[in-house]
Amino acid sequence: MRVHRSGTTLAGAALAALTLTLPLALSGTASAAPDPDAKTPKAAPAAKQVPARGSAYMGMGVIAHDGQGTAPGGISIQAVQTEGVDVSSHQGNVAWSTLWNSGVKWAYVKATEGTYYKNTYFAQQYNGSYNVGMIRGSYHFATPDTTTGAAQADYFVNNGGGWSKDGKTLPGALDIEWNPYGATCYGKTQSGMVSWIRDFVNRYKYRTGRDPVIYTATSWWKQCTGNYGGFATTNPLWVARYNSTVGELPAGWGYYTMWQYTSTGPTVGDHNHFNGDLSRVQALANG
Repeated sequence: MRVHRSGTTLAGAALAALTLTLPLALSGTASAAPDPDAKTPKAAPAAKQVPARGSAYMGMGVIAHDGQGTAPGGISIQAVQTEGVDVSSHQGNVAWSTLWNSGVKWAYVKATEGTYYKNTYFAQQYNGSYNVGMIRGSYHFATPDTTTGAAQADYFVNNGGGWSKDGKTLPGALDIEWNPYGATCYGKTQSGMVSWIRDFVNRYKYRTGRDPVIYTATSWWKQCTGNYGGFATTNPLWVARYNSTVGELPAGWGYYTMWQYTSTGPTVGDHNHFNGDLSRVQALANG
């Protein structure tokens, strides 16, 4: 609404306004009216929302970067495979008996992230899987841009990532994949990323006596480590690929130990094949 100023009548102001706007309405031409976009540009597409620190989980970048296809469902599996799941705080309290009865025999539980986050559901998930009879382990979501590999290995071991030779505890897993909070490779050069991973795995072995499992995706590994093959002789590979075949593996590894093949499985979304029967899962647990 226009403001009434002294020296004019309200009727006169209204008539003046009508006189100014009526030709514009009738002309139908864009040039007759000011273009609102000239002063107020159209809103840009919404920027990708950065998730809260601590909310990352195993495989959260797989579909966005590698896509997904048809889950294997037993097709083209070369050897006996043992079904497993991985969980984080996103799953909350897990129905472990339902998973056990469906054939799931092993599990990995997120314990930590960086040096700033501990899974608030860890006890229910880690102990619950054990209590129904599963062989279980824990994993650490790496953030190489926040602290050193050794510092994160210590934080992991101190907060649920340890190992004991009880036949039911798998070695800890390093989840190293796309950065959900920023630059894909966490601002590291390829050699810098290899050094960070080596820092973590060496410290973990020093603390626990075990070589940790490395979880990754081949495309990320190629981009961020230059497809480094030096960990294959010591660290079991857990590869992520949501398709009917496992596809190409990172350099050095001639086979996978575990394969995360889907994020849309029953009861818990993330399902995995262990490359062998239950006795091989037990062998990895026993070291």
